[in-house]
Order: sequence, then C-alpha cells, then structure tokens
Amino acid sequence: MAALSSIHCRSYSYSPFLFSSSSSSINGQQFQRINFSSSGISKRFLPAKLFSQSRKNSYHGVVLMQDVAMPVNPVENEASFKKVKDGLLSSITSAEELKETAGFDVNKDESTVIITVVGASGDLAKKKIFPALFALYYEDCLPKHFTVFGYARSKMTDAELRNMVSKTLTCRIDKRENCGEKMDQFLKRCFYDSGQYDSEENFTQLDKKLKEHEGGRLSNRLFYLSIPPNIFIDAVRCASMSASSANGWTRVIVEKPFGRDSESSAALTKALKQYLEEDQIFRIDHYLGKELVENLSVLRFSNLIFEPLWSRQYIRNVQLIFSEDFGTEGRGGYFDHYGIIRDIMQNHLLQILALFAMETPVSLDAEDIRNEKVKVLRSMRPIRLEDVVIGQYKSHIKGGITYPAYTDDKTVPKDSLTPTFAAAALFIDNARWDGVPFLMKAGKALHSKRAEIRVQFRHVPGNLYNRNFGTDLDRATNELVIRVQPDEAIYLKINNKVPGLGMRLDCSNLNLHYAARYSKEIPDAYERLLLDAIEGERRLFIRSDELDAAWSLFTPVLKELEEKKIIPEYYPYGSRGPVGAHYLAARYNVKWGDLGAEQ
Repeated sequence: MAALSSIHCRSYSYSPFLFSSSSSSINGQQFQRINFSSSGISKRFLPAKLFSQSRKNSYHGVVLMQDVAMPVNPVENEASFKKVKDGLLSSITSAEELKETAGFDVNKDESTVIITVVGASGDLAKKKIFPALFALYYEDCLPKHFTVFGYARSKMTDAELRNMVSKTLTCRIDKRENCGEKMDQFLKRCFYDSGQYDSEENFTQLDKKLKEHEGGRLSNRLFYLSIPPNIFIDAVRCASMSASSANGWTRVIVEKPFGRDSESSAALTKALKQYLEEDQIFRIDHYLGKELVENLSVLRFSNLIFEPLWSRQYIRNVQLIFSEDFGTEGRGGYFDHYGIIRDIMQNHLLQILALFAMETPVSLDAEDIRNEKVKVLRSMRPIRLEDVVIGQYKSHIKGGITYPAYTDDKTVPKDSLTPTFAAAALFIDNARWDGVPFLMKAGKALHSKRAEIRVQFRHVPGNLYNRNFGTDLDRATNELVIRVQPDEAIYLKINNKVPGLGMRLDCSNLNLHYAARYSKEIPDAYERLLLDAIEGERRLFIRSDELDAAWSLFTPVLKELEEKKIIPEYYPYGSRGPVGAHYLAARYNVKWGDLGAEQ
C-alpha cells in the first residue's frame, strides 16, 4: 500500500508579524489599509505553562489593531503606507522584550528536541525506532535542531552506535535521491551514553551531555523506553529526577505490556505518576499508528454511505482477525509469561474495536476521541469463559520440513499451558451495538499472516434473488473488509449479475487496493507515533482510564483460565487453528470471513 503523499508534517517555521496592504475608496476618498497579524507564532514545542503565560502576556506593549486605515492622497499613497507601517513597528515590543514577557524565544532556532532511546542496543530500537526517526528526518518532519541519543547498559562509542544504526536504515522506495547523504547527516546527529537504568548518577551524566547539545536553547526532551517492563519505573524515576528539561517539556513513551492484569497495570500507572503527569506519559500501541486503523474514522465519518449503516440495524457481526505464519522463535520466554490474549487481544484488537464502535466524537481532539473509546470499553459485557477458545500449536511436518511445537522452544516449559491462539466473542451493551457479536481471533503459527477487520451485514429482507443463492445465505450478504496488513486494502463484497442471457449471480469485490491506487510508500506506524509524541498529539496513545477499562474486561477471564488450568486445544503448525474457534463462531450464527477463497 502506498501513502496518499509524504507524511503530513506540521510546519515548525515562525512568522511573528505579517503585514499586507490594500487600497480602497470611500466616498471618493482613497484609503490605504494595512492588515496586521501576529497569528504566525508557533506553539510547537512549548511547555503548557509557558504557552498559557504567553497567551496572557504576549501582547503587552503591542498595538492591538487588525486594521489601520487613514486617508491619503493618491500621489502620496506609497509614502504614507511606509510611514504608518514604520510607526506601527516602532510601537511593537522588541524580540528580546517579547521573549521575556511571553516566556519563550520567538526565534525558531532557539528551541531543540532531543529524543533519547533508552535501551538503544535492543532489537526494537534497531529495527523500528532508529529507522522511524531517520524516515522522519528524510521527510523533513523533525525540527531544525534535533538530536538522537542512545542510552543502554552496553559499552559503546558514538561511532559504534552509528555503525549499528546504519545497518537498519533504508530510504523510501519512491524517494531514493540523496539517500546516502541524508543517512550521513542523520547519523551525525546520533550519540550514545552508557549507564545503568536505575542510576541517578548515570542519568545526571546523561543530562550534562544533553545540555551540551542543547547549547542553551529551549530544551524539549522525549524519552523512549525500549526496555523490559520490570525496569520502567527505575528508568522513569532517574530520568525525571536527573535528566528532565529545565525550561521545556519532558515526555516519556512507554511500550507495552502495561502490566499483565488490572492490579499490576494499576500499580504501574501509580508508580509512573509519582514522577510524571498523565500528559507526559505516552503509552504506545503501534497498531493505532497503522494507516488502515487511522483511516477507520475517516471511512466511517466522512462517507454518508457507511455512517447510517454503522449499527445493529444493519450489521450482523464484526470480526477482528490477527494471524502470524510463524511461531515464537526467539522470544518464547517472554511470550510464555503473557500469552496471546495479553500480547494481542487485550491491546491491539481491543483498541481497534473501540475505534470502530465508538460514537461520533465532539471533535478530532485527542481527549474527545479517547473519551468515546472509554465509553465503548465500559459498555462491554464481561467476557464469559464459554465464549473463549484457546489453542497451542504443535509440531507438524509439511513438504518434508518439520515445524517445531511451541514447547520445543528451549525457553518454554515443557508443560506450558500458555495459549498461542485465542478466539473470543465480545458484546457491547449499548443502544447502537446491542446483540451484535464482535468476534476476535488471534494466533501464531497459522496458515497466513494477516490483520483485518471484517464487517458482515445483515441479509436483505425479502430478497428477490434468494433462490439464486440456494441455501448458502452467507453468499447473499455484503461484507466490508479492511485489510490492515499485509497488502493493505479496503474492499466491499457485493452481489452482481454475471454477464449473459441467464440470471446467474456472483459475489464480486469493489476493491481499493492501496499499492495500485497510491504511488507513495506507506509510513511505518512508529513514524506516525513518534511524530505525534514530539508534537504532543495524544490521539493515538492510550490514556490511563482507557487502560483500566481494557484490563477490567480481560482480567477476570484470564484469571479463570489460569486458576482452572484450562488445557489449550492443540493445532498443527501452519494450520487454520483449533476447530473450537469454528464452533464458537457457529454458536452465534457466524462464519469466519477469512476462510473464504477470495483474497
């Protein structure tokens, strides 16, 4: 799939005072009108307190006029305009006075952003974070003065970090010009400092290095915690106490998992809030940054043909499907502690469900959208154990190749009951979705790799063409499919007459295939989320009450599964998953949409 255009980047330029002029005639007398505007002041990278202060005080000593008009003779028109303009400028507070009054430097070159990747030597940093930062730099989405710092326990020089990072950087397929030059420029902005995650002394040393690169400018700092969750709090404490910005904003991106149940999640949130305000915490779920997920609200709220249909009256069921065609190779130890429900369903799929099912928000403001998502989560019916099917993949021989079982992983206990597959039926008890089953399915080592949303509509009442479909009524229903990955697409299944003299019906797709429609390469989800964090946009990040509501939904059934030691149904590596998932769907008169032949 390709993007509509290069990433939309907000301008960091600063244009404090703008003048324009126009002539007009009133009662036969000519006037010169001077339009004066100060709306160009950029608020990007301002801490909330400073911005608030600037709104109150920034006009001290300034002539507050939108228009100045005075009669002039046509011959003196140009000279009069210059005189009035000069008079206005002389009454405006100087840049230095404005800086002192408003609390920030009006010069764009006097602010800087430093992104510190905590855990810089890990796989996530190498494969996702550094490449995403380079892509933003390549697209000119980062401010003029930015620096990237790597911080980890490993001993490493700046040159060694740059060498490590350079191996993972790539340019857009459609934008290869000056690729090598851009990489060199980006790598020159990358630096490294080693230290312990729980050492305030080490973070104080990091702070000194950050200040050297800030050079006295307004300091804004973003810390990305690419580290195991058990050391989140130590790193946040040290960063907050010893390496926070003194005069700008400080933000922290926290990677999932956010605990493993309601209790541990609440404890993590409480500990984080000892050192950070809620608006400083950016809980990242990279699925929310995917192009098709972000397009959900656009598809629904800006297309009249969909919005009226988005309810129980027309929708029969909604399916959220996630599958991977590989196992837990390399991360079995981590995965065994969480399982597929915590790893995929409680966060990725539930977040997509909340976006899909929410009511129309008051605006596109982050808080308005997140408020509606929380309402959906709080309206959901508690999940019953009988509405959940779990499975675990076993060894399988296919094409002469032996594929390992989950418990063949040396880091996984031989008697592990951790599910690598789960399917569940969820319900939203509100007026819009009452009685509509939302079916989730997620698994590893399945027959294909995909993530998609399938919306199956109800049958046409009194359909004149029922006899043409025989007994397979599923063929007679429309289905909207949003394929999140791979090969991103949106398509609508419709019934259509096959050309010919007879009356034979066929199911066809109205297909928006992104790769065919758009020539631009799609940005990675981490690019969008990192840019949003830098700009302070929280719409795609998870709020604490949203997290609480999500865990409240899944914690009871997770505890029941573990306390009763429910044995997962075993399925062969590379298969379509446990048979139990099909029985679960059939119970609600649903057929999994990904089992059809069309792709």
